[in-house]
Amino acid sequence: MTLSQALARLPDNPRVVVSGNHATPWHTLGLVDEALASYRLWMLNAQPGIPDREGVTLETSFVGPGMRRSPRLSYVPARLSLVPNLFETCLVPDVVVLHTTPPRDGRVSLGIEVNVLPAALEVVRRRGGLVVAQTNRHLPWTYGDALIDAADVDVWVEADAPLPAAPPSVIDEESARIGAMVAERVGDGATLQAGIGAVPDATMHGLARRRKLRIWTEMFSDSVLALERAGALARDVPITASFLFGSPELMAWVDGNPRVEMVRTEVTNNPARIAQNPSMVSVNTALQVDLFGQANASRINTRIHSGFGGQTDFIVGALHSSGGQALIALRSWHPRADCSTVVPLVDEPVTSFQMSAIITEQGVAEVFGRDQGEQARQIIEHAAHPSVREELREEAVALGLARAS
Repeated sequence: MTLSQALARLPDNPRVVVSGNHATPWHTLGLVDEALASYRLWMLNAQPGIPDREGVTLETSFVGPGMRRSPRLSYVPARLSLVPNLFETCLVPDVVVLHTTPPRDGRVSLGIEVNVLPAALEVVRRRGGLVVAQTNRHLPWTYGDALIDAADVDVWVEADAPLPAAPPSVIDEESARIGAMVAERVGDGATLQAGIGAVPDATMHGLARRRKLRIWTEMFSDSVLALERAGALARDVPITASFLFGSPELMAWVDGNPRVEMVRTEVTNNPARIAQNPSMVSVNTALQVDLFGQANASRINTRIHSGFGGQTDFIVGALHSSGGQALIALRSWHPRADCSTVVPLVDEPVTSFQMSAIITEQGVAEVFGRDQGEQARQIIEHAAHPSVREELREEAVALGLARAS
């Protein structure tokens, strides 16, 4: 059965779940778009270049640059750990388009993107839907939930293409200061949630002398490889993640590497599973934080910019971990918007709250376990930019968080 024949059997306006992030099967997605007049395209963190035309509804629970600001965007708020529940209930997929390695011994590997795909695959197989796999010899072979049976694929499309590479991270002075303060809070044997960007990279750079660190994270990049080479990671514990993005050197390292275990999202992002890791340190960022310790990491001017992602999952999990910490790290001043990132009260929907500490280049504001007045004082004195501290003190009085002096 050819791809066009299989797509012709689908119901009207089918829901098509496609590998997202930086594992998009571009060739096959183009063929699907040519064959279907209308459909619902479901992707996580879709990148620029996806089909965005009349007849295509762009669906997601985490908005990437390829969907951001599109008039055809249908954003479905959900923690990433709960997206598989959506597939089972109200957002049932009709088609899953995977990006895989060529088959080996009756199996293929999803390579760098596992995430919610195993859950979507299981729903489609159970309901008699369609599974398409674009095979690409450039994808690294990874283990864990990345391995699926070739028998579960209905249509194969061969299309080799190099993978996109993450640009080298530039660690500016402010990010370096933030990263150093985060790293100071991480001891030997801790478990890390490691993302991508200047602050996570600076944090990892500061951990090279630690020993027996563990990685349990949603995604990772080259900074984890640097820790491995520095001897900082526990060699008897797998590096656990759900997707990854990085340099060609990182792709070569993970290819066939049993140290790296790719795990489905409902496991990596399950707060109860996260909490089982010793001294779990979750490091996330935000667009704004307020004097109540609330963070907005999702919206700008009420418009969705990204989504909950795994932030709420990891904050809850880290706080329940023995010796765990949930940290929000961000600059005190937004360089593009030219405004303070610390505000009296966020006027956007809240992404997360009740973190352990808020860290900016100004310092560390201890939040968890403090009463609301002390929380506000910590945030003003230690996290906020000096130019707005007096204004924030006045606002704290108006909000009932401080007494007038």
